[in-house]
Amino acid sequence: MPPEPAVFPAQGVAFFVRIPSAWRAPLAALAAAWLALLLATAQSWGEMLHQWWNIDTYNHLLLVPFIIGWLAAIRARDLAVITPKPFAPGLLLVAAALGLWWVGRASGINLVAHAGAVGALQAALVSVLGLRAALLLALPLAMGAFLVPFGDEIIPALQFITADIAIALTGWSGVPARIDGIYIDTPAGLFIVAEACSGVKFLIAMVTLGVLVCFTRFESWPRRAAFLAACIIVPILANGARAWATIYVAQHIGAEAATGFDHIVYGWVFFAIVVAALLGVAWRFFEREPEEHGWKVTTLANWRWLGRAETRQLAPISAALVITAMGAIAALGPML
Repeated sequence: MPPEPAVFPAQGVAFFVRIPSAWRAPLAALAAAWLALLLATAQSWGEMLHQWWNIDTYNHLLLVPFIIGWLAAIRARDLAVITPKPFAPGLLLVAAALGLWWVGRASGINLVAHAGAVGALQAALVSVLGLRAALLLALPLAMGAFLVPFGDEIIPALQFITADIAIALTGWSGVPARIDGIYIDTPAGLFIVAEACSGVKFLIAMVTLGVLVCFTRFESWPRRAAFLAACIIVPILANGARAWATIYVAQHIGAEAATGFDHIVYGWVFFAIVVAALLGVAWRFFEREPEEHGWKVTTLANWRWLGRAETRQLAPISAALVITAMGAIAALGPML
């Protein structure tokens, strides 16, 4: 009995057919290059996934891959107009990113290693799909930087800022208090602006949202700068006000009850109110729809330097093989 021909799911075939023929080989090569890089830097990606899932400061980073995918999907129509042209000099960026990752692993500085692991994927896209495609995907590529868990470095500074705001508002509200660094002594008890109360989680999430909104809804740089500044200043001030509110309420219901109520309200209500208020104020100043973000194909066609840069080409599979080799060398580096 002759073997039956393989039958692929109709949806899978339909999706493959929808991909322009000029893009099929480059996308397959990019997937292979990414897989090789992910395997080479697997330890760093495992650490990042652990932080995204288990540390509430970075829980919002679980949404970033979906945001990147959405932003890339928006540009699908523009991407279909061009033909991917692998960019050989981009391989130097891959090598630099893997070097950064290796230095981070060797020195034990996770932030450096994580940045290198993410940067290698970004550089691989530039190498395999080319400069023109990378420019069309500039925003989702840039958002990839937020996959790197960062912010712990500024926690001490935020603790002192929060304490200073809280003591100023406490004195203004008529509650006698003394401050010693991050310790605030009041009649209701001694309050400590702990790391969890520094507001770093709120600040990092707001900056991530701010960058997304800046480049999808605004065109002018002054408005972008103003909104991003608000996304930094407002959460810091709001966190100071929250700390003061906890101290003030504690004078009436006790420190333990006030602290417990604060964690619930700040975690689920206060953050949402501040975000909604900030977006509500900015709404009337929005200049475009998200689908209009980024450079247009016609704009890139007028950039002569881009055309000259695309003369240094190689086959997509060749770029993927070189990247795979570099990933293997980087992975074996610590053993050498």
